[in-house]
Amino acid sequence: MSGSTPGRGHAPRVLVLDGIWNKTLAAVRSLGRGGAFVAAGERTRLAPALFSRYCSRRVVYPSVARRPDAFLAALEREVRGAGYDVLLPMELATQLLVAENRRRLEPHVRIPFADADHTRRVNDKGVLTAFARDHGIECPATHFPAGPQDAAALAAQLPYPVLVKPRHSSGGRGIRRVERRAEFVEVYAQVHARFPAPIVQECLPPGGDALGVAVLMNFASAPRGSFAYRRLREYPATGGPSTLRESISEPALRATAERLLSLLGWVGVAMAEFKVDPRDGRPKLLEVNPRFWGSLQHAIVCGVDFPWLLCRMAMEGDVDPVTDYRVGVQSRSLLHGDLMYFLTRPARGRARPALCDFSVPDDVLSADDPWPTLGRMASLVALLRDGELRAMVRG
Repeated sequence: MSGSTPGRGHAPRVLVLDGIWNKTLAAVRSLGRGGAFVAAGERTRLAPALFSRYCSRRVVYPSVARRPDAFLAALEREVRGAGYDVLLPMELATQLLVAENRRRLEPHVRIPFADADHTRRVNDKGVLTAFARDHGIECPATHFPAGPQDAAALAAQLPYPVLVKPRHSSGGRGIRRVERRAEFVEVYAQVHARFPAPIVQECLPPGGDALGVAVLMNFASAPRGSFAYRRLREYPATGGPSTLRESISEPALRATAERLLSLLGWVGVAMAEFKVDPRDGRPKLLEVNPRFWGSLQHAIVCGVDFPWLLCRMAMEGDVDPVTDYRVGVQSRSLLHGDLMYFLTRPARGRARPALCDFSVPDDVLSADDPWPTLGRMASLVALLRDGELRAMVRG
Protein backbone atom coordinates (compact mmCIF):
# COMPACT_ATOMS: atom_id res chain seq x y z
CA MET A 1 0.00 0.00 0.00
CA SER A 2 1.40 3.37 -0.91
CA GLY A 3 1.71 6.35 1.42
CA SER A 4 3.70 6.87 4.58
CA THR A 5 3.09 4.65 7.60
CA PRO A 6 2.10 6.53 10.75
CA GLY A 7 3.98 5.70 13.92
CA ARG A 8 2.34 3.76 16.72
CA GLY A 9 1.69 6.94 18.66
CA HIS A 10 -0.12 8.63 15.77
CA ALA A 11 -3.79 9.37 16.46
CA PRO A 12 -5.63 7.95 13.43
CA ARG A 13 -7.94 9.92 11.18
CA VAL A 14 -10.78 7.63 10.17
CA LEU A 15 -13.67 8.00 7.74
CA VAL A 16 -16.61 5.73 8.63
CA LEU A 17 -19.30 5.27 5.97
CA ASP A 18 -22.98 4.18 6.15
CA GLY A 19 -23.91 6.41 9.09
CA ILE A 20 -27.59 5.41 9.29
CA TRP A 21 -26.84 2.07 10.95
CA ASN A 22 -26.44 1.42 14.69
CA LYS A 23 -23.18 -0.46 14.05
CA THR A 24 -21.76 2.68 12.42
CA LEU A 25 -22.61 4.68 15.51
CA ALA A 26 -20.85 2.01 17.59
CA ALA A 27 -17.72 2.35 15.45
CA VAL A 28 -17.76 6.17 15.61
CA ARG A 29 -18.07 6.11 19.40
CA SER A 30 -15.38 3.45 19.76
CA LEU A 31 -12.86 5.27 17.60
CA GLY A 32 -13.67 8.69 19.05
CA ARG A 33 -13.31 7.47 22.62
CA GLY A 34 -9.99 5.94 21.62
CA GLY A 35 -8.68 9.33 20.56
CA ALA A 36 -9.14 9.12 16.79
CA PHE A 37 -10.36 11.96 14.60
CA VAL A 38 -13.57 10.48 13.21
CA ALA A 39 -15.60 11.57 10.20
CA ALA A 40 -18.93 9.89 9.45
CA GLY A 41 -20.69 9.79 6.10
CA GLU A 42 -24.12 8.92 4.74
CA ARG A 43 -26.38 10.02 1.89
CA THR A 44 -28.45 12.05 4.38
CA ARG A 45 -27.58 14.20 7.37
CA LEU A 46 -30.42 12.53 9.29
CA ALA A 47 -28.30 9.58 10.40
CA PRO A 48 -27.47 8.66 14.04
CA ALA A 49 -23.69 8.42 13.57
CA LEU A 50 -23.57 12.00 12.27
CA PHE A 51 -25.21 13.22 15.50
CA SER A 52 -22.55 11.72 17.76
CA ARG A 53 -20.30 13.98 19.84
CA TYR A 54 -17.43 11.76 18.64
CA CYS A 55 -18.09 12.64 14.99
CA SER A 56 -15.73 15.53 14.15
CA ARG A 57 -16.67 15.82 10.48
CA ARG A 58 -19.92 15.05 8.68
CA VAL A 59 -19.89 13.97 5.06
CA VAL A 60 -22.96 13.68 2.81
CA TYR A 61 -22.37 11.75 -0.39
CA PRO A 62 -24.36 10.46 -3.40
CA SER A 63 -26.20 7.15 -3.29
CA VAL A 64 -23.99 4.07 -3.40
CA ALA A 65 -26.75 2.07 -5.12
CA ARG A 66 -28.12 4.59 -7.63
CA ARG A 67 -25.08 6.77 -8.35
CA PRO A 68 -21.98 4.64 -7.73
CA ASP A 69 -19.74 6.72 -10.04
CA ALA A 70 -20.73 9.96 -8.31
CA PHE A 71 -20.25 8.31 -4.92
CA LEU A 72 -16.75 7.15 -5.84
CA ALA A 73 -15.80 10.56 -7.20
CA ALA A 74 -17.02 12.24 -3.99
CA LEU A 75 -15.27 9.65 -1.83
CA GLU A 76 -12.00 10.04 -3.72
CA ARG A 77 -12.13 13.82 -3.28
CA GLU A 78 -12.83 13.41 0.42
CA VAL A 79 -10.05 10.93 1.20
CA ARG A 80 -7.56 12.82 -0.98
CA GLY A 81 -8.30 16.18 0.60
CA ALA A 82 -8.89 15.36 4.27
CA GLY A 83 -5.83 13.22 5.00
CA TYR A 84 -7.51 10.12 6.42
CA ASP A 85 -5.49 7.12 7.53
CA VAL A 86 -8.26 4.49 7.41
CA LEU A 87 -11.54 4.04 5.52
CA LEU A 88 -14.23 1.87 7.12
CA PRO A 89 -17.29 1.02 4.99
CA MET A 90 -19.85 -0.56 7.30
CA GLU A 91 -22.39 -2.04 4.85
CA LEU A 92 -21.68 -4.79 2.33
CA ALA A 93 -22.72 -2.86 -0.79
CA THR A 94 -20.43 0.02 0.16
CA GLN A 95 -17.64 -2.36 1.14
CA LEU A 96 -17.84 -4.16 -2.21
CA LEU A 97 -17.79 -0.93 -4.21
CA VAL A 98 -14.80 0.33 -2.22
CA ALA A 99 -13.00 -3.01 -2.61
CA GLU A 100 -13.61 -3.04 -6.36
CA ASN A 101 -12.02 0.41 -6.60
CA ARG A 102 -9.25 0.05 -4.04
CA ARG A 103 -6.51 0.89 -6.54
CA ARG A 104 -8.19 4.24 -7.05
CA LEU A 105 -8.56 4.91 -3.32
CA GLU A 106 -5.59 3.24 -1.64
CA PRO A 107 -3.02 5.82 -2.66
CA HIS A 108 -4.90 8.11 -0.25
CA VAL A 109 -6.22 5.83 2.53
CA ARG A 110 -5.88 2.33 4.01
CA ILE A 111 -8.72 -0.16 3.38
CA PRO A 112 -8.37 -3.14 5.80
CA PHE A 113 -10.79 -5.52 4.07
CA ALA A 114 -10.60 -8.52 1.76
CA ASP A 115 -10.82 -7.99 -1.98
CA ALA A 116 -14.16 -7.97 -3.76
CA ASP A 117 -13.91 -11.53 -5.16
CA HIS A 118 -13.21 -12.97 -1.71
CA THR A 119 -16.08 -10.98 -0.27
CA ARG A 120 -18.58 -12.22 -2.84
CA ARG A 121 -17.55 -15.84 -2.34
CA VAL A 122 -17.90 -15.67 1.43
CA ASN A 123 -21.24 -13.86 1.13
CA ASP A 124 -22.62 -16.52 -1.24
CA LYS A 125 -24.48 -18.94 1.05
CA GLY A 126 -24.21 -21.72 -1.51
CA VAL A 127 -20.47 -21.39 -2.05
CA LEU A 128 -19.84 -20.88 1.67
CA THR A 129 -21.94 -23.87 2.76
CA ALA A 130 -20.29 -26.20 0.24
CA PHE A 131 -16.82 -25.01 1.27
CA ALA A 132 -17.54 -25.40 4.98
CA ARG A 133 -19.02 -28.86 4.50
CA ASP A 134 -16.00 -29.94 2.44
CA HIS A 135 -13.75 -28.89 5.32
CA GLY A 136 -15.58 -30.76 8.05
CA ILE A 137 -17.73 -27.94 9.44
CA GLU A 138 -21.27 -29.05 10.17
CA CYS A 139 -24.11 -27.32 8.31
CA PRO A 140 -27.83 -28.09 7.90
CA ALA A 141 -28.52 -30.47 5.00
CA THR A 142 -28.36 -28.27 1.90
CA HIS A 143 -29.23 -28.61 -1.79
CA PHE A 144 -28.02 -26.38 -4.61
CA PRO A 145 -30.54 -26.37 -7.51
CA ALA A 146 -29.51 -24.25 -10.48
CA GLY A 147 -33.07 -23.03 -11.04
CA PRO A 148 -36.77 -23.98 -10.96
CA GLN A 149 -36.32 -27.05 -13.17
CA ASP A 150 -33.74 -28.57 -10.81
CA ALA A 151 -35.91 -27.59 -7.86
CA ALA A 152 -38.91 -29.44 -9.32
CA ALA A 153 -36.84 -32.62 -9.63
CA LEU A 154 -35.72 -32.18 -6.03
CA ALA A 155 -39.18 -31.64 -4.52
CA ALA A 156 -39.96 -35.30 -3.77
CA GLN A 157 -36.66 -35.84 -1.92
CA LEU A 158 -36.95 -33.05 0.63
CA PRO A 159 -37.79 -33.51 4.35
CA TYR A 160 -40.31 -30.72 4.87
CA PRO A 161 -40.34 -28.07 6.20
CA VAL A 162 -37.44 -26.55 4.28
CA LEU A 163 -36.03 -23.06 3.80
CA VAL A 164 -35.48 -21.46 0.41
CA LYS A 165 -32.62 -19.03 1.01
CA PRO A 166 -31.18 -16.37 -1.31
CA ARG A 167 -27.47 -16.76 -1.83
CA HIS A 168 -26.88 -13.06 -1.12
CA SER A 169 -28.97 -11.53 1.66
CA SER A 170 -28.77 -10.68 5.35
CA GLY A 171 -31.08 -10.31 8.33
CA GLY A 172 -33.40 -13.04 7.03
CA ARG A 173 -34.38 -11.04 3.93
CA GLY A 174 -35.89 -13.10 1.14
CA ILE A 175 -35.93 -16.40 3.05
CA ARG A 176 -39.12 -18.44 2.60
CA ARG A 177 -40.20 -21.39 4.71
CA VAL A 178 -42.01 -24.17 2.83
CA GLU A 179 -44.18 -26.52 4.86
CA ARG A 180 -45.45 -28.90 2.16
CA ARG A 181 -44.23 -30.42 -1.08
CA ALA A 182 -47.20 -28.98 -2.97
CA GLU A 183 -45.97 -25.43 -2.28
CA PHE A 184 -42.27 -25.94 -2.89
CA VAL A 185 -41.91 -25.47 -6.66
CA GLU A 186 -44.00 -22.26 -6.69
CA VAL A 187 -42.20 -20.74 -3.70
CA TYR A 188 -38.80 -21.63 -5.12
CA ALA A 189 -39.71 -19.97 -8.43
CA GLN A 190 -40.83 -16.82 -6.60
CA VAL A 191 -37.55 -16.54 -4.67
CA HIS A 192 -35.55 -17.42 -7.80
CA ALA A 193 -37.20 -14.55 -9.69
CA ARG A 194 -35.73 -12.05 -7.19
CA PHE A 195 -32.61 -13.92 -6.06
CA PRO A 196 -31.33 -16.30 -8.77
CA ALA A 197 -30.52 -19.91 -7.87
CA PRO A 198 -31.36 -19.83 -4.15
CA ILE A 199 -30.25 -22.76 -2.01
CA VAL A 200 -32.64 -25.16 -0.26
CA GLN A 201 -31.82 -26.05 3.32
CA GLU A 202 -33.41 -28.23 5.95
CA CYS A 203 -35.24 -26.33 8.64
CA LEU A 204 -33.62 -27.21 11.96
CA PRO A 205 -36.14 -28.14 14.66
CA PRO A 206 -37.10 -25.41 17.15
CA GLY A 207 -35.41 -25.26 20.51
CA GLY A 208 -31.76 -24.76 19.63
CA ASP A 209 -29.89 -21.56 20.52
CA ALA A 210 -29.01 -19.05 17.79
CA LEU A 211 -25.33 -18.18 18.17
CA GLY A 212 -23.02 -15.67 16.57
CA VAL A 213 -19.22 -15.56 16.42
CA ALA A 214 -17.51 -12.33 15.39
CA VAL A 215 -13.90 -12.58 14.22
CA LEU A 216 -11.09 -10.28 13.11
CA MET A 217 -8.50 -11.80 10.77
CA ASN A 218 -5.17 -10.11 10.05
CA PHE A 219 -3.52 -9.65 6.64
CA ALA A 220 -2.12 -13.20 6.86
CA SER A 221 -5.62 -14.58 7.63
CA ALA A 222 -4.71 -15.34 11.26
CA PRO A 223 -7.27 -14.57 14.02
CA ARG A 224 -6.71 -11.39 16.00
CA GLY A 225 -10.01 -11.14 17.85
CA SER A 226 -13.08 -13.28 18.44
CA PHE A 227 -16.32 -12.93 20.37
CA ALA A 228 -19.34 -15.21 20.79
CA TYR A 229 -22.89 -14.38 21.81
CA ARG A 230 -26.35 -15.88 22.06
CA ARG A 231 -29.33 -14.20 20.41
CA LEU A 232 -32.09 -13.91 23.02
CA ARG A 233 -34.64 -11.88 21.04
CA GLU A 234 -35.05 -11.04 17.37
CA TYR A 235 -37.29 -8.84 15.27
CA PRO A 236 -39.03 -10.17 13.33
CA ALA A 237 -39.29 -12.96 15.90
CA THR A 238 -39.43 -15.52 13.06
CA GLY A 239 -35.83 -14.69 12.18
CA GLY A 240 -34.33 -11.23 11.93
CA PRO A 241 -31.62 -9.06 13.49
CA SER A 242 -31.06 -9.61 17.20
CA THR A 243 -32.66 -7.09 19.54
CA LEU A 244 -31.32 -8.66 22.76
CA ARG A 245 -28.12 -10.72 23.11
CA GLU A 246 -25.84 -12.19 25.75
CA SER A 247 -22.10 -12.82 25.57
CA ILE A 248 -20.95 -16.43 25.96
CA SER A 249 -17.55 -18.13 26.01
CA GLU A 250 -17.80 -21.05 23.52
CA PRO A 251 -14.05 -21.46 22.78
CA ALA A 252 -14.63 -24.48 20.52
CA LEU A 253 -17.19 -22.63 18.39
CA ARG A 254 -14.92 -19.59 18.14
CA ALA A 255 -12.08 -21.89 17.03
CA THR A 256 -14.36 -23.35 14.33
CA ALA A 257 -15.21 -19.88 12.97
CA GLU A 258 -11.55 -18.83 13.07
CA ARG A 259 -10.48 -21.99 11.23
CA LEU A 260 -13.12 -21.49 8.54
CA LEU A 261 -12.13 -17.86 7.92
CA SER A 262 -8.45 -18.78 7.87
CA LEU A 263 -9.13 -21.48 5.27
CA LEU A 264 -11.07 -18.93 3.24
CA GLY A 265 -8.08 -16.55 3.31
CA TRP A 266 -10.22 -13.87 4.93
CA VAL A 267 -8.94 -10.42 5.93
CA GLY A 268 -10.82 -8.03 8.22
CA VAL A 269 -14.00 -8.54 10.24
CA ALA A 270 -16.74 -11.11 9.71
CA MET A 271 -19.53 -12.73 11.70
CA ALA A 272 -20.51 -16.39 11.49
CA GLU A 273 -24.05 -17.44 12.41
CA PHE A 274 -24.77 -20.86 13.92
CA LYS A 275 -27.86 -22.61 15.25
CA VAL A 276 -27.77 -25.47 17.71
CA ASP A 277 -29.50 -28.57 16.34
CA PRO A 278 -31.62 -29.89 19.24
CA ARG A 279 -31.47 -33.38 17.75
CA ASP A 280 -27.79 -33.73 18.60
CA GLY A 281 -26.95 -30.57 20.55
CA ARG A 282 -24.34 -29.51 17.98
CA PRO A 283 -24.12 -26.03 16.40
CA LYS A 284 -24.60 -25.95 12.63
CA LEU A 285 -23.21 -23.14 10.45
CA LEU A 286 -25.90 -21.07 8.72
CA GLU A 287 -23.90 -18.30 7.04
CA VAL A 288 -20.98 -15.89 7.31
CA ASN A 289 -21.53 -12.14 7.00
CA PRO A 290 -18.28 -10.74 5.52
CA ARG A 291 -18.74 -7.28 7.05
CA PHE A 292 -19.46 -5.49 10.29
CA TRP A 293 -22.59 -6.94 11.93
CA GLY A 294 -25.58 -5.19 13.45
CA SER A 295 -24.85 -5.94 17.12
CA LEU A 296 -21.27 -4.62 16.96
CA GLN A 297 -21.84 -2.52 20.08
CA HIS A 298 -22.30 -5.69 22.14
CA ALA A 299 -18.75 -6.90 21.45
CA ILE A 300 -17.36 -3.46 22.31
CA VAL A 301 -19.31 -3.34 25.60
CA CYS A 302 -17.95 -6.78 26.52
CA GLY A 303 -14.33 -5.87 25.78
CA VAL A 304 -13.53 -6.79 22.16
CA ASP A 305 -13.30 -3.45 20.37
CA PHE A 306 -13.34 -4.57 16.75
CA PRO A 307 -13.35 -1.10 15.11
CA TRP A 308 -10.34 0.03 17.14
CA LEU A 309 -8.48 -3.25 16.54
CA LEU A 310 -9.17 -3.06 12.79
CA CYS A 311 -8.02 0.55 12.65
CA ARG A 312 -4.80 -0.27 14.50
CA MET A 313 -4.23 -3.28 12.27
CA ALA A 314 -4.59 -1.08 9.20
CA MET A 315 -2.06 1.42 10.51
CA GLU A 316 0.46 -0.86 12.22
CA GLY A 317 0.23 -3.97 10.03
CA ASP A 318 -0.92 -6.27 12.85
CA VAL A 319 -2.25 -6.34 16.42
CA ASP A 320 -1.95 -8.74 19.34
CA PRO A 321 -4.85 -11.20 19.60
CA VAL A 322 -7.76 -10.20 21.86
CA THR A 323 -9.94 -13.12 22.90
CA ASP A 324 -10.80 -12.46 26.57
CA TYR A 325 -14.01 -10.60 27.32
CA ARG A 326 -16.82 -10.39 29.85
CA VAL A 327 -19.25 -13.30 29.66
CA GLY A 328 -22.93 -13.15 30.65
CA VAL A 329 -23.33 -9.51 29.62
CA GLN A 330 -26.51 -8.52 27.81
CA SER A 331 -27.12 -5.63 25.42
CA ARG A 332 -30.13 -4.59 23.40
CA SER A 333 -31.30 -2.49 20.48
CA LEU A 334 -34.38 -0.70 21.78
CA LEU A 335 -34.92 1.70 18.85
CA HIS A 336 -36.62 0.31 16.97
CA GLY A 337 -35.84 -3.40 17.25
CA ASP A 338 -36.69 -4.41 20.82
CA LEU A 339 -39.53 -1.90 20.89
CA MET A 340 -41.10 -3.64 17.87
CA TYR A 341 -40.54 -7.02 19.54
CA PHE A 342 -42.57 -5.87 22.56
CA LEU A 343 -45.31 -4.33 20.41
CA THR A 344 -45.82 -7.51 18.37
CA ARG A 345 -45.40 -10.33 20.94
CA PRO A 346 -48.45 -11.52 22.93
CA ALA A 347 -46.28 -12.58 25.90
CA ARG A 348 -44.39 -9.29 26.06
CA GLY A 349 -45.45 -8.69 29.68
CA ARG A 350 -43.34 -11.66 30.81
CA ALA A 351 -40.28 -10.82 28.72
CA ARG A 352 -37.10 -9.94 30.60
CA PRO A 353 -35.46 -7.51 30.62
CA ALA A 354 -38.64 -5.47 30.45
CA LEU A 355 -39.20 -2.76 27.87
CA CYS A 356 -38.35 0.06 30.31
CA ASP A 357 -35.36 -1.66 31.94
CA PHE A 358 -32.60 0.78 31.04
CA SER A 359 -29.93 -1.04 33.05
CA VAL A 360 -29.10 -3.09 29.93
CA PRO A 361 -26.59 -1.35 27.60
CA ASP A 362 -28.25 -0.13 24.42
CA ASP A 363 -26.95 0.27 20.86
CA VAL A 364 -28.07 3.92 20.65
CA LEU A 365 -29.17 5.28 24.05
CA SER A 366 -26.21 6.77 25.94
CA ALA A 367 -25.95 9.40 28.67
CA ASP A 368 -22.41 10.10 27.49
CA ASP A 369 -23.53 10.66 23.88
CA PRO A 370 -27.27 11.47 23.86
CA TRP A 371 -27.76 13.19 20.49
CA PRO A 372 -27.73 10.01 18.32
CA THR A 373 -31.06 9.12 19.94
CA LEU A 374 -32.47 12.22 18.25
CA GLY A 375 -30.60 11.17 15.12
CA ARG A 376 -32.30 7.76 15.17
CA MET A 377 -35.70 9.45 15.42
CA ALA A 378 -34.74 11.89 12.66
CA SER A 379 -33.67 8.97 10.47
CA LEU A 380 -37.28 7.71 10.59
CA VAL A 381 -38.32 11.04 9.05
CA ALA A 382 -35.69 10.53 6.34
CA LEU A 383 -37.03 7.03 5.69
CA LEU A 384 -40.58 8.33 5.33
CA ARG A 385 -39.45 10.91 2.76
CA ASP A 386 -36.93 8.82 0.86
CA GLY A 387 -37.98 5.62 -0.89
CA GLU A 388 -34.41 4.75 -1.77
CA LEU A 389 -33.38 4.86 1.87
CA ARG A 390 -36.32 2.60 2.74
CA ALA A 391 -35.22 0.14 0.09
CA MET A 392 -31.65 0.24 1.39
CA VAL A 393 -32.75 -0.50 4.96
CA ARG A 394 -35.02 -3.32 3.76
CA GLY A 395 -32.09 -4.73 1.77
